Amino acid sequence: MGVANDRSIAWGIAKALHAEGAELAFSYQGEAFGKRVEPLAASLGSDFLVDVDVMNDASMDACFASLKDRWGSLDFVVHAIAFSDKTELTGRFINTSRENFRNSLTISCYSFIDVAKRASELMPDGGSLITLTYQGSNRVTPFYNVMGVAKAALESSVRYLANDLGPQQIRVNAISPGPMKTLAGAAIGGARKTFKTTEANAPLRANATLEAVGGTAVYLASDYGACTTGEIVTVDGGYHVLGMLQPENL
Repeated sequence: MGVANDRSIAWGIAKALHAEGAELAFSYQGEAFGKRVEPLAASLGSDFLVDVDVMNDASMDACFASLKDRWGSLDFVVHAIAFSDKTELTGRFINTSRENFRNSLTISCYSFIDVAKRASELMPDGGSLITLTYQGSNRVTPFYNVMGVAKAALESSVRYLANDLGPQQIRVNAISPGPMKTLAGAAIGGARKTFKTTEANAPLRANATLEAVGGTAVYLASDYGACTTGEIVTVDGGYHVLGMLQPENL
């Protein structure tokens, strides 16, 4: 859930999972995104696309009904959905509007809770739920604003869901990549400077790649991650360990 184009983090994950033999379905919202996703899905041998609006219960009902009709059960779900009005991803967090706060938290956080509830009903033998977050959840990041609050709520939800679903052998985790050149990332003010700064200062002197994030998702979705749940797995070249920029960049 959440492939927008071939630079999407969700697309990197889809390719990695497909390479390991996964059979995939793709969600999209609206005709425009559907036209982008269809050829990508076809390139991975999938003709299973579902138009889904996570703000609409009837749409979500139809989505999971179609999954049940086609497959009967699920092994994993990748949730890569987030939203904020891009005009509020510049300037000051204090100016967040009530409407955008509500929409951002509902789409970026509650949708994962809703997906988890519905998907868990199709995981009689256990499974894996994966979402995407960002370090702006726990450290102030320029212009990330309300998305930082939404991701903090999402990460807390990962822990609570992991506890709820653990007895059913369903694992719940989040992957936290550093800045990446995606359609969503480009909406955040100062995105290019942020990307360059993290690349220049991360211990590995590199930002995450789609392949690295995809490989992490394979681990979390597969039996190799059988004992990992409730985790926020960081894939950012090590940037999150720093307390200050590298000496040459101070």
